[in-house]
Amino acid sequence: MSINSRLSQVFSSSIRIPFDDYSRFIIMSDCHRGDASYSDNFSNNQNIFFAALLYYFERGFTYIELGDGDELWENRDINSIISSHSDAFWLMSQFYKEGRFYMLYGNHDIVKKDPKYSRTNCHSFFCDSINSYLPLFPGIVIHEGLILDYTPIPYQIFLTHGHQADILNDTFWRLSRFLVRYLWRPLELIGIRDPTSAAKNNDRKSKVERRLADWSVKNNKMIITGHTHRPLFPQPGENLYFNDGSCVHPRCITGIEIVNGSLALIKWAVMTRPDRTLFVGREVLEGPVRIEDYIAAGWLHDRTRPFEQANR
Repeated sequence: MSINSRLSQVFSSSIRIPFDDYSRFIIMSDCHRGDASYSDNFSNNQNIFFAALLYYFERGFTYIELGDGDELWENRDINSIISSHSDAFWLMSQFYKEGRFYMLYGNHDIVKKDPKYSRTNCHSFFCDSINSYLPLFPGIVIHEGLILDYTPIPYQIFLTHGHQADILNDTFWRLSRFLVRYLWRPLELIGIRDPTSAAKNNDRKSKVERRLADWSVKNNKMIITGHTHRPLFPQPGENLYFNDGSCVHPRCITGIEIVNGSLALIKWAVMTRPDRTLFVGREVLEGPVRIEDYIAAGWLHDRTRPFEQANR
């Protein structure tokens, strides 16, 4: 199956979520939550993530986790991940309880596509503070894709992780998982990068981005993905391929907000006040740009524009 057909297959099977100018979404991906060991890339940003998610919970946002939320290639047991980051899972459970949480799977947590897996592992978690089990995501359905239906126009925004444009991490994901688990993880601990990873290999990253951008042009659809860890935010007139970045950037996390019918690329990081005290702050990197402005401009040319401000 071609990459274009593969993405179209996900699109056609995706559930639809209507929204309007009063809706609020925060889209983040690639948390790669681990077991708090030395190889857990999420640990450095866990406090930033919790502060950001609390901000969105208090303001009525719906949280969409766009795949690779949990690092289940390097780790076999999700329970150790939940235990290590129980504060984050507790907060996500509050979103879920209020019907404001959608989880997609990516290649690193592709085992979640099996309904039995989510029923067994995502129903509840053990809370140390009360020495008892609490509901986590009982009855959750974990999707491969979502479609946000913007009702005022109407217009559709396609959301998926993006590994479908990366054959090694889609069709041959079992082989990739084996290599990561038994070869590249030990080598990574001594400083050798995984060349099969789209997030760590610039050539592979660019190829995946071009394929995703090509799909958006051929199918005349706005698409938001993760996977490559590189934030991308096109301007009106460019192809409509967006990337929310990741939660494992050095010193920050990035995401895409949809508020008042507009999209914005945002960054959360530890920042410094003039008196040298530290705080977790939010910064708008690009936007907001109204969905209507993208549609009115159309696509003037076909390119992706890497956005490097996330690590500044």
